[in-house]
Amino acid sequence: MALRNAVLATLLEGEASGYDLAKGFDASVANFWLATPQQLYKELERMSAEGLIETRVVEQERRPNKRVHAITSAGRAALHEFIAEPSKPTAIRDEMMVKVQAMDEGDAPAVRAAVAAKLEWSRAKLARYERLRGRLLDGRSEQAYLTEVERIGPYLSLLRGIALEQENIRWAEFVLPVLDRRIAAAGG
Repeated sequence: MALRNAVLATLLEGEASGYDLAKGFDASVANFWLATPQQLYKELERMSAEGLIETRVVEQERRPNKRVHAITSAGRAALHEFIAEPSKPTAIRDEMMVKVQAMDEGDAPAVRAAVAAKLEWSRAKLARYERLRGRLLDGRSEQAYLTEVERIGPYLSLLRGIALEQENIRWAEFVLPVLDRRIAAAGG
């Protein structure tokens, strides 16, 4: 999947600046697509040149002018084409898991520290996702929300992000005591 598809999907919510998109990525699509602000800005330039998005300058009095982007009909067509394609299997590239796999040949306390950091990061991310879920539901039941809103895709992908972080937390909470015992047995 190209970054452009994630951008187009995000722009379905409405026009946004590059800054807003980067912030929105962190709060929404970050559970399935990661991009640096630099990657995002380069992609916005390409997408604008290809006619997938329209870019306009919004003049601001007390701040620098900002560029806002909106999906075009060509962008919607490209997104529809992408949606119709069969999805590729998920490819996971997790540096920490390589360290866990090889930890018996290396530094178990360093791996333990990495797992502990991942646990805290996942807890914080889960808390952000749960806050976002609460804002989306706004006091409604999940069933009411899914019946009333026009677009359910963002909510469904948010649920996947929540499930992923919950699993990361369960895994880390299992692994840390195992590593603690291994480190203690090794005299470290």
